Amino acid sequence: MGKLAFIFPGQASQYVGMGTDWYDQHSFAREMFDTADRIVGYSLSSVCFQGSEDDLRLTKITQPAIYVHSLVVATWLAEQGISPDVTAGHSLGEYSALVSAGAGDFEDVLSVVQRRGDLMYQAGIDQPGSMAAVIGLPLDQIEAVCDQASMDGVVVPANLNSPGQVVISGSVEGVRKAMELAKDRGARRAQELVVSGAFHSPLMESAQQGLSDALDHMELRAPKVPVVANVSGEPVSTVDAIRESLKKQLTSPVLWEPSIRKMVEMGVDRMVEVGPGRVLQGLVRRIHPEVQLFGCDTVEQAKTLADTL
Repeated sequence: MGKLAFIFPGQASQYVGMGTDWYDQHSFAREMFDTADRIVGYSLSSVCFQGSEDDLRLTKITQPAIYVHSLVVATWLAEQGISPDVTAGHSLGEYSALVSAGAGDFEDVLSVVQRRGDLMYQAGIDQPGSMAAVIGLPLDQIEAVCDQASMDGVVVPANLNSPGQVVISGSVEGVRKAMELAKDRGARRAQELVVSGAFHSPLMESAQQGLSDALDHMELRAPKVPVVANVSGEPVSTVDAIRESLKKQLTSPVLWEPSIRKMVEMGVDRMVEVGPGRVLQGLVRRIHPEVQLFGCDTVEQAKTLADTL
């Protein structure tokens, strides 16, 4: 039997109603959501359970919402004696992965996640940008397209999600020019995403300073299991390395495909997506179809998973 990895989703996995069943059926989940409401200073739980999609899509709300839901699920799994040998998370999900690996505490890290969401939201207002998914073009071609489009404005590869799926990020003009050039080079699709900023691009530099300060004050410990970092696609094991990689993460690409390949290289053959949605399962399927995948979002799915594992 190979190793088990927990992978944690980032933005775009949220949906209205997320976490409701956990809150209704488990007192520990109620406590976690109530604690989160207190820390963020508004009723995050109400937005998750019955808010509007538009509110839930605001970066400053999306990030704490996904983080809290993911850790409610991870807490239940830990109580059942199901623990990962390795963890990783997509962008925001890296914070959930670190807490799950024992590197930080739920409340401390939530404060930093809230700060991150606020800063990224503000950076998107101060320096409006966009992102687009480019499907069916190899990475070297996408890099060439971004270089060429940079005449019109900043644009860089931001998420290396899976073979043939790369998200680009930057100024609205730069991204749109790159989409056009990508189609000219034979991309199957280039689709602009509904986002509030140019995440994982140089346009997030204004957010990076504020986040660096918050990360310097965040209580961290060495993780109990390896956490594969977005910026390197390699495990981080010291507090300094974790802090550094989280600081760089805001303006660096998310190396998701290399991270998954690294985990498989480390002996992982089963992965559980812990938290809302199933975005990561789709990506892993395209990167490494042999990996056995599980989703753990709802109470129902969690029970099924516990029986299976």
